[in-house]
Amino acid sequence: MTPTLFSFGHGYSARAISKRLAPLAWRIIGTTRDPRQLEIIRASGAEPCVWPGDQPDLDGVTHLLISTAPTADGDPVLAELQGEIAARAEQFKWVGYLSTTAVYGDHQGEWVDESTPPAPTAKRGRWRVRAETQWGDIPGLKLHIFRLAGIYGPGRGPFSKLKRGGLRRIIKPGQVFSRIHVDDIAQVLTASMAKPNPGAIYNVCDDEPVPPQDVIGYAAELQGLPLPPAVPFDEADLTPMARSFYNENKRVRNDRIKDELGVSLAYPNYRVGLEALMQHQGGTS
Repeated sequence: MTPTLFSFGHGYSARAISKRLAPLAWRIIGTTRDPRQLEIIRASGAEPCVWPGDQPDLDGVTHLLISTAPTADGDPVLAELQGEIAARAEQFKWVGYLSTTAVYGDHQGEWVDESTPPAPTAKRGRWRVRAETQWGDIPGLKLHIFRLAGIYGPGRGPFSKLKRGGLRRIIKPGQVFSRIHVDDIAQVLTASMAKPNPGAIYNVCDDEPVPPQDVIGYAAELQGLPLPPAVPFDEADLTPMARSFYNENKRVRNDRIKDELGVSLAYPNYRVGLEALMQHQGGTS
């Protein structure tokens, strides 16, 4: 049987995965809400499906990936297809749900790992915890949960923002964030597909949580640009969403993806990641 991945919400991270799997003779179907994304999905090696809209065909699907974000109304995939997915639970060899480290909430800069109980402070984290639980409640589903840190990679980085100008370094003493390169997300997921462990939860982040101003400063240094101005957090005019990120401060451990899945991160810290983006993208990401 041809391994077949059905990817709900075939966006930035999922497209990185399909680029890995397509050359290995996988069939990949990826959904999008936006018909303008169809060619981008095809270019990643996947067959596009407009959803909601077209009826997802799960016949022959061996693997499921869910990247769609929940809302106050719940998980959109479960809202429409929970009954069918539950009925087909034994059909799927592997199911992956892309969650977020926001489920841990604020730990005042202390370390968290997969055994840390979720304690989200932002609504997006509370919605994710509910979605994780709802997916986990489907009997017989071979579910794997991946809690992603802040994602960057080609086309998503500080370089273009620096060149446009107006980027600031928001300074909040003691604040750190974890992040992950999109190619390492793809590496973790494909490693899990090769070694399923239903019920497992994995933190997907690099080795070095750092203050956000350090990342911006290093990107400016690589481009030979002036250091953007520093603005104290209390004086920064931030959107409610941006401010909510700064209200959560934690360091996220990633030992499980290494010890259990044998992953060796291609980009173990932001410096390696930004240097690679600078070299391969000409500093435009």
